[in-house]
Amino acid sequence: MKLDVNVLRYLSKDDFRVLTAVEMGMRNHEIVPCELIDRIARLKHGGTYKVLKNLLKHKLVHHDASKYDGFRLTYLGYDFLAIKTLVNRGVFNGVGRQLGVGKESDIFEVIKEDGAVLAMKLHRLGRVSFRAVKAKRDYLRHRSSYNWLYLSRLAALKEFAFMKALEEHRFPVPQAVDCNRHCVIMSLVPGYPLVQVKELQNPDVVFETILGAVTRLAEHGLIHCDFNEFNIMIDDDEKVTIIDFPQMVSVSHPNAQMYFDRDVECIYKFFAKRYNMSFEENENDSDGSEVEVEEVGRPQFSEINKNSGFLDKELAASGFTRRDQQELEKLIEGELEEHSDSDDEGTSDEDDAEDINDTNVKQLESLHLEKEDDNRQVVDEHDDNHQVADKDDPEDEDEGEEAESEDDAELEKNLSKQRRKAIQAAHRGKRNFASRNTYKDKGGKSSQNSKVQKQLSGW
Repeated sequence: MKLDVNVLRYLSKDDFRVLTAVEMGMRNHEIVPCELIDRIARLKHGGTYKVLKNLLKHKLVHHDASKYDGFRLTYLGYDFLAIKTLVNRGVFNGVGRQLGVGKESDIFEVIKEDGAVLAMKLHRLGRVSFRAVKAKRDYLRHRSSYNWLYLSRLAALKEFAFMKALEEHRFPVPQAVDCNRHCVIMSLVPGYPLVQVKELQNPDVVFETILGAVTRLAEHGLIHCDFNEFNIMIDDDEKVTIIDFPQMVSVSHPNAQMYFDRDVECIYKFFAKRYNMSFEENENDSDGSEVEVEEVGRPQFSEINKNSGFLDKELAASGFTRRDQQELEKLIEGELEEHSDSDDEGTSDEDDAEDINDTNVKQLESLHLEKEDDNRQVVDEHDDNHQVADKDDPEDEDEGEEAESEDDAELEKNLSKQRRKAIQAAHRGKRNFASRNTYKDKGGKSSQNSKVQKQLSGW
């Protein structure tokens, strides 16, 4: 979408207030309902729908009534919000011509109040030419859903942070000035992309400078991942400047060596093709077979000393740290253990249940045996008392025998009741721990037979 800043002059405060309301509503809505926009904007005299109609005319918002009546912000509306904020900060006060168009950004000239010219980069993820963001970038991290405007904002923040850090470590990068939403303001690099330069006075010096920049980045813990002739600027004095940083990864990334070798290979191929520089890649042996010869001075990822800095940790570049790697290994080991334990889950659960039930039954039996011993002691004491009474009163022998028989009958009844209660309690404690894959027979013959057996055991 073409950026026409002339419309920006005629937008009022209410227009920007409604635009901001739509932006706030898009935090948790793909299409923001009109009622929600009206509540967030809170215009003094109303008229939210009239303002939305004006914004829709200038293509700052998009109307969608497929499911409900609502609006969403377009890239042009997002551009206007970012430009308005940066103008209010005093970063610049004018927008000039367009400098370039990329697969994921547009670059414009902006003018400061004192006449200095800066570069404004507007990230525009989601174009047809570059929509594989989830596979090629790590902006999402743990999130599953995403919005293109939100991803563009993350890319701008990441690039601004990289430029700031690399500038502090004296890397040949543009000077980062300010950042807002998906917009990054940086110094304008004098020169041209290397792909447009047909001839160089000292190609060897430029080649060594570029390879030195790649090596220095790796020594500080970063890999560019898109280091080619399109992202290298060179001026009339053949001074090299590196641009485009959102895709940088850490040297601890699993594919760090592959990215590093790819960057180096891109530089070798371009200089060999454009400037006819020869590099010894292989030599023919006496028997005709090709023998690979390692090029003198060619950077190797394994030989780079990565102790110059820790920019990857400071900037949280893409890649796994040691702690992340340890946590991942623990997670994998835990999943393997769970998988191995799940095979024997049913048998182990049944064994545990049987052990628990056996212990319960044994405890109950021991309790009832203790009760029987206590009852027997009571009976023996009762018999001794009766014997003493019989010696004292020999005339009541018949009455004592009848009393003893009645007491024995009552004790037998009590003991039988206690046995039945103990057996029922033991059966209630038993649980059928079956594995996940076993078939549960509900209402079948097996369940009926189990009910009959429980009833019989209760008797």
